[in-house]
Amino acid sequence: MSKTEKNRTTVDIYGQHYVIMGTESSSQIRLVAALVDDKMREINSKNPSLDVSKLAVLTAVNAVNDYIKLKDQLERLQAELQKEKD
Repeated sequence: MSKTEKNRTTVDIYGQHYVIMGTESSSQIRLVAALVDDKMREINSKNPSLDVSKLAVLTAVNAVNDYIKLKDQLERLQAELQKEKD
């Protein structure tokens, strides 16, 4: 599959079916959906009174927070590597 070719994958997230289209492989899309589903269930187990909308927002906030931490860590590691090259 070329990088510009769209792939259509049906996934289940928190009991709802979604058709996701993207250039990523079906296995990548399924992995992302499974991680989102797991995180939603984890948050729900700690906050069972949340409605689905609030649960989805908290899941997104957690995911973006994790992304920022990893991005910062990557930038620090890249800076360290650059120092070693210089």
